[in-house]
Amino acid sequence: MNAQVITADRLHVYDLPDVQQTFIVARPDGLAEAALTLEGIHCGGCVRRCEQGLKDQTGVRDLQVNLSTRRAQLVWDPQQIRLSQILSRLAEIGYPAYPYDVRTQENRYRQERNRALRRLAVAGFGMMQIMMLAVAMYAGTFHDMDDAMRGFLRWMSLLVAVPVVLYSAQPFFANAWSGLKNRQLGMDVPVSLAIGGAFLASCWATVQGGGEVYFDSVSMFTFLLLLGRFLEMGARHRAARTSEDLINLLPATAARLRDGQEEIIPVTQLKRGDTVLVRPGATIPADARVIDGISSVDEAMLTGESLPLTKQPGAKVIGGTINIESPLTLQVESVGPDSVLSAMNRLLQRAQLEKPRLARLADRVASYFVAGLLLIATLVGWWWWQHQPQDAFWITLSMLVVTCPCALSLATPAALTAATGALTRLGLLITRGHALETLAKADYILFDKTGTLTLGKLQIDEIVSLGDMTSAQCLTLAAALEQRSEHPIAKALMRAAQTDNITLPSVTDSRAIPGQGVEGMLEGRRYRLGTPEFAAALVTTGVPEKVLQVDNSRGASLIMLSDEQGVLALFRLVDEVRPQARAAIAGLQQLGMTVEIASGDQPAAVERVAAMLGIQQYHGSMSPAQKLERLQVLQDQGKIIAMVGDGVNDSPVLARAQVSIAMGSGTEIARSNADMVLLSERLDRLVDGVLLARRSLRIIRQNLAWALGYNAIAVPLAASGFIAPWMAAIGMSLSSLLVVLNALRLSRLKPATLADSAPQSMPPDTAASGLGA
Repeated sequence: MNAQVITADRLHVYDLPDVQQTFIVARPDGLAEAALTLEGIHCGGCVRRCEQGLKDQTGVRDLQVNLSTRRAQLVWDPQQIRLSQILSRLAEIGYPAYPYDVRTQENRYRQERNRALRRLAVAGFGMMQIMMLAVAMYAGTFHDMDDAMRGFLRWMSLLVAVPVVLYSAQPFFANAWSGLKNRQLGMDVPVSLAIGGAFLASCWATVQGGGEVYFDSVSMFTFLLLLGRFLEMGARHRAARTSEDLINLLPATAARLRDGQEEIIPVTQLKRGDTVLVRPGATIPADARVIDGISSVDEAMLTGESLPLTKQPGAKVIGGTINIESPLTLQVESVGPDSVLSAMNRLLQRAQLEKPRLARLADRVASYFVAGLLLIATLVGWWWWQHQPQDAFWITLSMLVVTCPCALSLATPAALTAATGALTRLGLLITRGHALETLAKADYILFDKTGTLTLGKLQIDEIVSLGDMTSAQCLTLAAALEQRSEHPIAKALMRAAQTDNITLPSVTDSRAIPGQGVEGMLEGRRYRLGTPEFAAALVTTGVPEKVLQVDNSRGASLIMLSDEQGVLALFRLVDEVRPQARAAIAGLQQLGMTVEIASGDQPAAVERVAAMLGIQQYHGSMSPAQKLERLQVLQDQGKIIAMVGDGVNDSPVLARAQVSIAMGSGTEIARSNADMVLLSERLDRLVDGVLLARRSLRIIRQNLAWALGYNAIAVPLAASGFIAPWMAAIGMSLSSLLVVLNALRLSRLKPATLADSAPQSMPPDTAASGLGA
């Protein structure tokens, strides 16, 4: 059985329906869509080879490959072609593919890294040994080394160079051959010609006992090129890991109920229709519907809701959210690729396939450059063959080596990968290819208020005592009632009590009513804390008119404390401004960007936040249509707009802005329309993002200028015979390494000093009010 049949048999498992349902998405038009992981991708030529290699396959509708993440999005007609046939074709082209699985991706990263390290180690060891032998030969030239010793050193260099060429450099030859078979000229073609030509010529000189040998150049060239690719691979892995964390929101196991018995199973074994039990504090394992129990669910990570939502029988819940108060019995409705989390992950993967303008330009230039290089090298070799045939081979070899487009091909991807990795570590995830370039050029930034400049973290703005107790006594009672709860209102009361060093009394007969409040006994008296209706129901003497006269014009959340004798106090809680908001706004303004608030909240609340943050331009009570109209006015003035928002009402503006940024806790539709997602929730990272985007463009331009300038100087010198092959190998390798190291400076970017100086908390009297859009 040949290798091709073995491969086909192994891939046949991906045609099984039970296997496909874990990673394939069936589209309404009858087509199937899947994310793939590709091996062996390292340059723009590889990407073109994959994308064009499937064009002649009946049933394949689309294949888009992301160079930085080595992933592809495949769309095909399952009625016309099987997935195993597509994977077999990719393997024939030279790029084995597997269904993308975040849980096995880390293992593939490790395997890829280990293979690269082994090849790098062999090349490095061989280079060091051959360089020592080369130094001895060079020294012997000036000290009359006899021919026998020189021949011995050459044979030793040949033996050491063999594993370097046949093992370490093997990927270059394999990719070059694959490209030639598919009529694609990648940068591995000149690399392979240079390594193979120099090695074979050196072997011939060693066997003949005369001429020049370049084993040292071959080994150094191979080592430095592998080193550059290894560094680029590390940056790529770091960039890809952040987007994979989304799937990790799901728990590893679930408690499934069968015949009244509870069994713990892996989440991957859940099926639609299964019944699961989710205890308080546990993560909901799949999209489901509540069939028994009442509790609050924290959906902040997925929907951006600042407060937990009450879930009763019949309500839907999302996998990855957290059950807060009481046990819930759920019936699973969506698992695997049909879940909300999977849909979000596909969105990010699909977005990452978009190539920015600079990357597309560099790919086109590099492609034509390889063809031009081979043509020029052929013409130069022919000219020297006509005039000095003894030098034609070495000069042609120098041409191939010195002008290898490695630096040109790495110039843009290395910088984009490093910048993407740096941004993801800062908590700013790029979901559109053009985002980095556009953000660098943005000069105007629009902010939503609630959930964006504020964080949905409640704090006490005012305590209105309505009885004989002081505000401190009322706070003590309220915090005591809530001390066992994880509700955001409870946390706000507990923080206030801890700030005032209040010792909390014990509560008996305590019970929580989801969505309404808490009730308990203190020193023989029954108290209630919660919604005004819930608390007022305990009062037997009626609620005083004074309660209705409390000023709530700023849209605060009101909770009431009462006992059976009457209402004791009202607590007004307001949304808290994000700790880094003030520093972020100041930093963006220092970068020359104009900052404006466009919010649907009450004008008074918007004005207060704007005054706190030093924002001169702001608008409140804006509908989504009015926000979009305001954006259009600014764009008509020639502004390049960056929009930051989190809610459903922000999605039209996010889609229309030149570059848009959604908060990580925002709604799914907001994230789906955004070019970037601020996963970290730290607004000061926007300052770092703009700085990094601008720095990335500078480094890309530097890399391209260096790569083109180097070749403009090196090509004439090599064609004129002034650069020997060993000199060309050093120059080309150092050029490529310089480009990668210059790009990796982006990976070492530290948060801006201005961002680090952001205050860690805002005083209560400066809290933003209002919970509107």
